Amino acid sequence: MTERTVLVINTGSSSIKYQLVDPDAGVALASGLVERIGESISRIIHKHGEDTIEIEERVPDHGVGLSEVLRLFSTEGPNLQEAGIVAVGHRVVQGGKHFSGPALVTDEVVAKIEELIPLGPLHNPGHLKGIEVARSLMADVPHVAVFDTAFFQSLPDASARYALDNEVAEKYEIRRYGAHGTSHQFVSSAVSELLGRDDLKQVVLHMGNGASASAVVAGHAVDTSMGLTPLEGLVMGGRTGDIDPAAVFHLYRVAGMSIDEIDHLFNRSSGMKGMTGENDMRQVWRMINEGDANARSAMDVYIHRLLKYIGGYTAVMGGLDALTFTAGIGENDARIRAEVCERLAFMGIEIDEAANQDHGRGARVISTPSSKVTVLAVPTNEELAIARQALTLL
Repeated sequence: MTERTVLVINTGSSSIKYQLVDPDAGVALASGLVERIGESISRIIHKHGEDTIEIEERVPDHGVGLSEVLRLFSTEGPNLQEAGIVAVGHRVVQGGKHFSGPALVTDEVVAKIEELIPLGPLHNPGHLKGIEVARSLMADVPHVAVFDTAFFQSLPDASARYALDNEVAEKYEIRRYGAHGTSHQFVSSAVSELLGRDDLKQVVLHMGNGASASAVVAGHAVDTSMGLTPLEGLVMGGRTGDIDPAAVFHLYRVAGMSIDEIDHLFNRSSGMKGMTGENDMRQVWRMINEGDANARSAMDVYIHRLLKYIGGYTAVMGGLDALTFTAGIGENDARIRAEVCERLAFMGIEIDEAANQDHGRGARVISTPSSKVTVLAVPTNEELAIARQALTLL
């Protein structure tokens, strides 16, 4: 059994995702999910080695959910004490301007995360529940908060500032915070290691149901697509991404929609779901293959937005050495990668068709040796990144 492990917890409003990570070996020893917390029937999935346990029962709250997780560790393995657990790492989406790295969880840190709920209303409340419950049930190990926004704390002012009245921006802490920073940092670092260069100009595309782009120069983020909240930027599963802010005024005045209704529209029922009825790219491609012109148009919108950010970030950095696709869509959708790279041929990008179609699980180059920009598909591993960051504070 390994000498030290970190239990990584990502708590949502009605879910708990977790992994027991060996940060030295870079592997997960166990993982699982508690979902539909508070509903009449909840589901718990616990994976350890080749074994998967699935339980359907009512989980009324996060306390019961995490208690069930700890019970499964003791009955199904691996035993947390024998696994050498040294910390619990918590993913927190919004750290505002206060956290530029991981933070040992104290009452003061919890209070600060709570203060930031207006900047992360969809995420921070769930994270706080997870931290509260985990600290009470696992009081004998340190807890560490790792923030999605931390990697982007050092953005230059030219990127971080909005052209908003200075007093308003400062009073209400309105600036570009970004998100998915843990993933962007992990992936850009992996690319530098794979290519053996620490001076790279990189664009990283984190493409899942939530999606974001970053520009990274020599390991430091210089721009990112998500802004004050995770709404800005790329087209996503249910989010609009970039949209004229005056659309809010228009829908309020003309459609009579409330602010909460517009918030829900922009964050949960727009993007690919709003345009096609589906937020699963596999279903969108199925529709396209069946001749659905609207689905094809929506995909063109999705790709057009990616191209705008790649081109813009290349200009910001004064060049591009590496373009990386990551997260669920980025890692697995060869067709999107191919269409994006075909549109970037003018930059000297050449995709290797066989390498692009190879669904190997590791980090891999998918461009030709003669391509002027190295194109890669790199699996992200936010849990491993969180575990390793947690260790830095112990």
